[in-house]
Amino acid sequence: MTGGTVRVTASGLGCPTWPKCTPESLVPVRNQAQGFHSIIEYGNRMLTPVVSLAALGVLVAIWMLAPNRPGLRRIAWLPLAGVLLQAVVGGVTVRMDLNPAVVSLHFLASMVLVALSAYLLARSGEGDGPRQWLVRREVRWVATVVCGLAAVILVLGTIVTGTGPHGGSIDVHRYPFDPRSVSWLHADAVMLFTGLVVAMILAVRLSTEDQRARRAWLALLGVTLAQGLIGYTQYFTKLPEALVVAHMLGASILVVALTIAVVALRRRPPVPPA
Repeated sequence: MTGGTVRVTASGLGCPTWPKCTPESLVPVRNQAQGFHSIIEYGNRMLTPVVSLAALGVLVAIWMLAPNRPGLRRIAWLPLAGVLLQAVVGGVTVRMDLNPAVVSLHFLASMVLVALSAYLLARSGEGDGPRQWLVRREVRWVATVVCGLAAVILVLGTIVTGTGPHGGSIDVHRYPFDPRSVSWLHADAVMLFTGLVVAMILAVRLSTEDQRARRAWLALLGVTLAQGLIGYTQYFTKLPEALVVAHMLGASILVVALTIAVVALRRRPPVPPA
């Protein structure tokens, strides 16, 4: 959400360089030309050490509490590594004056981090025994298509944003696309995604009595419909800042819901003690 706030307040270049905020200072300075924008951008940057410490805490906890789960330990490194890499991508974004392609990469990297974190959470509640699928192979194929389509929707969403008015700063380069056309292309992909999620709900209901799997896909549908409502509302109300930020938050929640729904299609029992 703080990244979205930076974007809609045109504060992306509030600190015009990186890793410093100004060429002479790590922090905003009094009477800085960028004014309050420097405070917003610097505040967003300062979340990096906070999130890094949280990721490090999760890593340490898993290493201490799950000494016999090497697979989970390997996954636990990924969020921390991703946060550090994402900080570098953010710096490149500033250095390239908020080029929309790099800004898109910055957002998509965040979505990957969200998915990894959600998977780590879901995986920590499983055992390390063999996978036991609750649905047939054909249903798993559809789930794979749903995941692929979700990735396409996220990419299209960044193109819509990179074409629209919220570029993160005044007079930055934008994609040369027609905003209406790319918005409707994004919406069409969402409609297809929604239809496939409904198909998955029916397939899961016919395939298994497992309530966790059923609830997970129903939750995904609920998040999808809410996110679609926000998207349509912001489009027809000329992209008010609050709804743009809410739509970005909704994208994160949707990624979490999708990750949990896919993991819910299987069971992994604990490994029996030797």
